[in-house]
Amino acid sequence: MIPIRDCMRPKRFPYVNIGIIIFTVAIFLWELTLSEKELIKVAHTYGLVPVHITLAFKEPGNSLAIWSTLLSSVFLHNGWLHIMGNMLYLWVFGDNVEDRLGHGKYLLFYLAVGVIGGLVQVYSDPYAFNPVIGASGAVAGVLGAYVLSFPRAKVETLVILIIFVTIIRVPAFLFILFWFALQLFNGLAALAHGLTSIAWWAHIGGFLGGIILLLVMRPPAIQSEEIDC
Repeated sequence: MIPIRDCMRPKRFPYVNIGIIIFTVAIFLWELTLSEKELIKVAHTYGLVPVHITLAFKEPGNSLAIWSTLLSSVFLHNGWLHIMGNMLYLWVFGDNVEDRLGHGKYLLFYLAVGVIGGLVQVYSDPYAFNPVIGASGAVAGVLGAYVLSFPRAKVETLVILIIFVTIIRVPAFLFILFWFALQLFNGLAALAHGLTSIAWWAHIGGFLGGIILLLVMRPPAIQSEEIDC
């Protein structure tokens, strides 16, 4: 299922959410100008390498550059499908979460859940050498905050089943619950088999982190306008 749009119209213009999308896409377009060797260097320098974080925990000191990868990794992506999927979810769900939190708090929230997702991924595989990149953990946090804030919202969804293609409206709660169940299933499978190229636990950690962080921040309720979609 691919979300197209939700049926909630924010009261405030989501310029922070749009700014995050533009900045992330700009970074990706810059990545496209690099050679394969340069891309590998960027991924290992600015991507999240779990073993580096694990060692930084054990040997604290001059590790600011290592800790900063918890943030910088959020803005790197590996291919068009990777960035398009993340930015689509952020476009559909992020505006209303920004409306709920306010512009400044939303930016802090987005960065925080990205860090939380990264830390959970490190915990799930602390000695992995492959760099973890992508906004998936941060976007998952946005989904967690969205489903908690707007459980009765509807999401217009593209459904593709082999040759059958249609658009349906589903409750946001069911759509995001299905998404989370898929992440959890794949995350547990990754723990069992130990082989995966996707940071499933960053998704899970970011999602749960988004719910918890929203409860901690306790923003006032927003009466977003429901539209017919």
